[in-house]
Amino acid sequence: MPTKKPKPIVEYRNYYLPSSFPVLLLTGDNWKISDVRSEHLHFHNCLEVGICHTDSGTLEFCSAMTIPFSAGDVTCIPRNIPHTTYSALYTKSRWSYLFFDPRLLFRDMLPPDFNYSMIYDDIHKYLIPAGSSRRIALLAEAAVEELSAMNPDHMLVRSYLYVLYMEIIRFQNPKTQNMQPEIPPPPEKFPYLSRNSLNITPALDFIEDNYMNKFPVDLLAELCHMSPTHFRRNFQSAMHMAPLTYLNTIRIMNACNLLRNTNHTILTISEMTGFSTLSNFNRHFNQMMKVSPKEYRHQTLKGRKPGEIPSIIEYAGWLEPDEAPYPGKQEKAPERI
Repeated sequence: MPTKKPKPIVEYRNYYLPSSFPVLLLTGDNWKISDVRSEHLHFHNCLEVGICHTDSGTLEFCSAMTIPFSAGDVTCIPRNIPHTTYSALYTKSRWSYLFFDPRLLFRDMLPPDFNYSMIYDDIHKYLIPAGSSRRIALLAEAAVEELSAMNPDHMLVRSYLYVLYMEIIRFQNPKTQNMQPEIPPPPEKFPYLSRNSLNITPALDFIEDNYMNKFPVDLLAELCHMSPTHFRRNFQSAMHMAPLTYLNTIRIMNACNLLRNTNHTILTISEMTGFSTLSNFNRHFNQMMKVSPKEYRHQTLKGRKPGEIPSIIEYAGWLEPDEAPYPGKQEKAPERI
C-alpha cells in the first residue's frame, strides 16, 4: 500500500508595517540565502518584492512547484502565498527584500475601487527575469538605495514603489485594466483556488482588510467554500491558532500601530480596531502584550530618539516590541526568507 505523502509545514510570518510609512526593507551582506532546502513553506501578511544580487537558486511553492532564479531577477510574491527560497548547491545568494502593503501605502493615490488583485494562478508571474523589464529592476534598486540612506526621503520612496507596483501589475498581465472597479470573479475563476495558495487564503485576506468590522466566523468559512467545522480545522492546522484568535491578533497588532503613531484616545483606537467595548479591548491587549494599552503607549514613546520607530515582531502567536535602527530598515537577518 503506497504511503501518503506528508503535507508540507506552512508558517505564517507577520511583518509590522508602521501606519506612518508601511514599508520594511531587509538588506545588507547578512541577507544571504542558504543552499539547504527548507522543509517549511512560509507566507507573509504583505507584498514581498525581492532583488537577487548574486548567484542562483530555486523558489518553491505549494504542490512542490518550483521556478529557478538567478542574479538580476526580481520577485514579486503576493501576501498569503506559501513559498520558500534556497540557493544553488555550495552558494549563498544575496538578496534585498521590500515588504509593503499597497492598500495602505497608495490609498490616497488611487481611487477607492482600484483593483489591487495580483495574479495567483501562474507562479512564473512571480518572477521578473533579469533583462525582461529594465524599469522594474531600476525602480526596485532605487527604492532599496533610498531606504538604505541614513535619512531616507519617504515621499521619494513612495513614488518609486508606486511606479514599481504599476509596472509589476502590467508585467503580470499586460491586458488587465487595473483602473477598473473591483468586481469579484465568477466562482469557477476564483483566483484563490489556485494550487499556489492556501485553502484559507480568502479568509486571511478578508480578515486583513476588514479586521475593524464585525462579522461572523461562518462568513470566513463561506468565503473558503467550506463548512464551519472543516474551515476551523483547516485554519487551526495552517495558522496554529483559531480564527477568532488570529482576528484578535491582527486587531491588537493594528492597535499597537495606532498607539505608537497617533494621538487617538485609547477608546477611539479600540473602536477603530473592531472591539465592541473598551473593557474587551483592554482584556485582549493585556493578554497579548502583558501590559495595558496606556502603559504600552507610555513605554514605546518614553526615551524615543528622533527618527526611531519601534517595530513589532510576532513569535509563537505573541507580539513583542523591538527597536529598529531607523525607519523602514531592519538589519537582523535569518538564513532564508
